[in-house]
Amino acid sequence: MFDAKVYQKRRELLRRKLGDGLILFLGDKETPINFKGNPHRFRQDSTFLYYYGLDIPDLAAIIDCEEEREIIFGNNLILDEIIWTGSQPSIKQHALKCGVKSTAALGVLEEFCTRAIKQGRNIHFIPQYRDDNILAIHKLLGIAPKCLNDHSSSQLARIIIEQRSVKSKSEVAEIESAINLTKEMQIAAMRYARPGMAEREVTGFIEGLATSLGGGVSYPVIFSNHGEILHNHSLTNKLKAGDLAVNDCGSESVLHYASDITRTFPVSGKFTSRQKDIYEIVLDANLEGIASIKAGVSFKDVHLKVCSVIAEGLKSFGIMKGNMKEAVAVGAHALFFPHGLGHLLGLDSHDMENLGEDHIGYDTNTKRSSQFGLKYLRFAKSLADGMVITVEPGVYFIPPLIDKWQSENKFGEFIDYNKVNMNRSFGGIRIEDDVIVTSKGSRVLGNPIPKTTLEVEDIASDKI
Repeated sequence: MFDAKVYQKRRELLRRKLGDGLILFLGDKETPINFKGNPHRFRQDSTFLYYYGLDIPDLAAIIDCEEEREIIFGNNLILDEIIWTGSQPSIKQHALKCGVKSTAALGVLEEFCTRAIKQGRNIHFIPQYRDDNILAIHKLLGIAPKCLNDHSSSQLARIIIEQRSVKSKSEVAEIESAINLTKEMQIAAMRYARPGMAEREVTGFIEGLATSLGGGVSYPVIFSNHGEILHNHSLTNKLKAGDLAVNDCGSESVLHYASDITRTFPVSGKFTSRQKDIYEIVLDANLEGIASIKAGVSFKDVHLKVCSVIAEGLKSFGIMKGNMKEAVAVGAHALFFPHGLGHLLGLDSHDMENLGEDHIGYDTNTKRSSQFGLKYLRFAKSLADGMVITVEPGVYFIPPLIDKWQSENKFGEFIDYNKVNMNRSFGGIRIEDDVIVTSKGSRVLGNPIPKTTLEVEDIASDKI
């Protein structure tokens, strides 16, 4: 945990900005795999972590904005539990770690909320993504589960987004520690993967590395020789000589700050000529995206610059044709780059998206596009000093999408489908870095991770 004063200051700022009513925070519970005594690895809700730092299940908290009072609700372990877990700090001791002096048993929370409702007080809560917490708030506040999130506090969500979007130096240090661990995962994958292996063999190896060196993975590893499937989680494909492998992985720091890094490498250790050509397009797009980032700049504009780099690169090989400015304007490039350039990073790999993607990445001045490809841009509004964002361009040859567009002759004036089909079995390439926004530009976080073709080949050909 950070020092108790860090959490106190965060809650104080939140309380002052909201101004009235009660704020209800629910921590997460353990989730059984197949019976109660066999739970998944516990991971605390990120908003609860941000304001309290307590990484244990079955907690709730109240901030009374008007009375300037705080309470943490939880139950001390009984002897029957202690014989399985060993002695643990009391709820009171846990609360003091984050600067909260008042505690109560978890069962008191319902009585507390009932009294507040009778007094006509506002009880603010954020959108819930877990069914157990939806049912818990239904029990506490009497709101029907199916429409509970419609009654969540948009005012509270906006204040939290504003507060959590800009990272402190200590938060950036946590993110960098996670990135440095992910560097080891990336290098290990390049050196370990070889023809004949199943994807899961490499995935298991680097997930184990993440667990042994830190807090484990920040999301399920995406590792595949079918990089054209953007989030391929099957892990059953066999790696073959000549394949490219896309490794999209991240780890967590001990305090659960995330990293999110992608590298693409040749399984056999050397790129083919065509693989190198396409790889250089994606690398140029990655570098252009990083160079274009600065506080006050629209991330949508950065995304479109990157799209232009990709389109011009594909045109140089005859895959696209015509005026690339016009092609990007209508979205013709999205056949090859159908996703957004990046997203915020912090306590979540997709930071705060549980609060609503449109609330995080868009505002009154920036509306989401309906255009294919561009509509998947998670963050589009202006960047601010201290934000941490991913930059992850890619080029993909997706056979079902190619077939659909070709059958419609969609953007035939900009796409040479004969050339496209010559590359339809190519797969995909993605290169991703985590970047902090500054008033003068940006900085790639963490120790450098190999990404030039020479660097990648040097690592991938040195097998272990």
